[in-house]
Amino acid sequence: MFNDKTILITGGTGSFGKKYVKILLEKYKPKKLIIFSRDELKQYEMQQEYNDPAMRYFIGDVRDEARLMLAMREVDYVIHAAAMKQVPASEYNPMECIKTNIMGGQNVINAAIHNGVKQVIALSTDKAANPVNLYGATKLASDKLFVAANNISGGKTRFSVVRYGNVVGSRGSVVPFFHKLMAEGAKEIPITDPRMTRFWITLTEGVEFVLKNFQRMQGGEIFVPKIPSVRITDLAKSVAPDLPTTIVGIRPGEKIHEIMCPMDDSHLTLEFNDHFVITPTITFMAAIDYHVNLLGEKGRPVEQGFEYNSGSNSHFLTVDEISDMNDRG
Repeated sequence: MFNDKTILITGGTGSFGKKYVKILLEKYKPKKLIIFSRDELKQYEMQQEYNDPAMRYFIGDVRDEARLMLAMREVDYVIHAAAMKQVPASEYNPMECIKTNIMGGQNVINAAIHNGVKQVIALSTDKAANPVNLYGATKLASDKLFVAANNISGGKTRFSVVRYGNVVGSRGSVVPFFHKLMAEGAKEIPITDPRMTRFWITLTEGVEFVLKNFQRMQGGEIFVPKIPSVRITDLAKSVAPDLPTTIVGIRPGEKIHEIMCPMDDSHLTLEFNDHFVITPTITFMAAIDYHVNLLGEKGRPVEQGFEYNSGSNSHFLTVDEISDMNDRG
């Protein structure tokens, strides 16, 4: 579906954007693949690796609606990956997080509708479910904006959300941090809380899930993959099996466990073979049956009170499985 099409990725120089470009160029022949981001150094560095004739590099910030309007001319598909993601930085700089994640999200919506973009997928996070930190709260607000945008567009531009957990090896994640400590000769590995669990997914799995959801989406869905959980203690053992751990306490705005499908949304949640769909809380002008997606896959309602929680997940990775997953990235 992406052959001879124009795709734009906001925040495209990040970990997700790079992997998305790699896989997209391997599997398809896009007409144009536009990287929209604000850091010229990262764009320069990315150009050295990805210089396919289809590649375009567009300096801009999602806070700048006029620049997005220009960037999205004749664009068919948009992946909105740009965000302020660091939890402590967002707690200390709340308005900056709001400007990027909420106001920037609305700018993406406005530009997509104005330019007649066919489909938009916004990347979300497990922290948007029952949020306890500002980053999660802004991503929840962003999710609501992108779902409701289907009413504003009248179905001409379709918007959906993909929500998943911690990405193995992504910039700012704990695995590279642990490796850095080991390289510096650390004698122990700091962990926040021995009870802590997280959902775990590789970049490749995240990208392929997003690609598949462009084929599935009808507009208004929040897609959630079925993925394993890890215990922070097992994660530390997988990286540094011979080093002891020390408890440093959770950071501002952190949870012990993460949630991707909240209990309060169980009446809206459908279970498919390899993913869940949280359907909209609002009714669109055109009724949509989310029980069957555009690939013909069929979902069924979950039990009332169901919650998809990293602490009660049925699938936990062993230390060896975590090591293998970390190596695959």
